[in-house]
Amino acid sequence: MSFWEKLGLGLKKSSTKISSGISDIFSKKKLDDTTLEGLEELLLMADMGVNSSQKIISQFSKQKQNRDITNEEIRSLLSQNIEEILKPCEQEFTVNTNQKPYVILMVGVNGAGKTTTIGKLAAKLQKQGKKVSFIAADTFRAAAVEQLKAWADKLNLRVFFGADGCDSAGLCYDGLNSAIKNGDDVVFIDTAGRLQNKSGLMDELKKIVRVMQKIIPSAPHKVLLTLDATTGQNAVAQVQVFKEIIGVNGLIVTKLDGSSKGGVLVAIAEDSKLPIYYIGIGEQIDDLDTFNAHQYACSLLDIENNI
Repeated sequence: MSFWEKLGLGLKKSSTKISSGISDIFSKKKLDDTTLEGLEELLLMADMGVNSSQKIISQFSKQKQNRDITNEEIRSLLSQNIEEILKPCEQEFTVNTNQKPYVILMVGVNGAGKTTTIGKLAAKLQKQGKKVSFIAADTFRAAAVEQLKAWADKLNLRVFFGADGCDSAGLCYDGLNSAIKNGDDVVFIDTAGRLQNKSGLMDELKKIVRVMQKIIPSAPHKVLLTLDATTGQNAVAQVQVFKEIIGVNGLIVTKLDGSSKGGVLVAIAEDSKLPIYYIGIGEQIDDLDTFNAHQYACSLLDIENNI
């Protein structure tokens, strides 16, 4: 089974909710003000957010009013409108080989799948011939360090770590020096994600950046935020917070398998305009794939032949 076939199954809860809602709304098979209002409510319930829902309804309202319309036509039009919102966020993730080491700062709240995502991305870069290492900068959670070590063992690469509770910025300073000494191509820095203490997290991340720039002035070269799709609109709020804190410039959305909140990607795309580089559907090493707007929109509306 391909990644996108697995995603289609994973998004079944979302697509079923949307499709059955469309059937209920358009039982009279007319596109009018009443059905448009119902459709907007359905989109909001599917976690597509206010801005993207209004944008989609605006497009629908340009269609000929009070005309007969089938459920299949509605799903097709909806898929096209969703794809238009998602398309600008479909961007290829690349590593600048002229910058060595290329420093990737990974951020996200605890439990979003950040450490697992680091392992999966590292595996992809290894296949491209890159020499990769990790820095375990989440020094307050021993479980995070152990998980990163497990991925390092699995992929046979280095992980730089310190004592529990040590200064994360100092650890990053030493870790980057070690990466330079070892000739690493890419370094992933796994950070803490304690959003309940926003000011503390902000200070910690800004300190990490200040310290790493003493060694590599252009670092970090990429700041990637990992989002848990099952949190729905909370994921949208997290994007705003982490953009404010550390200047996130790329997204990875995880845990889409079995989620009934698959529409949240549409809200994230419309509100943030940030690249969505990858999406994830499980724990296995291959359960992370490049984001494709067309395939995602089709999966979300359960439209066949979407590849």
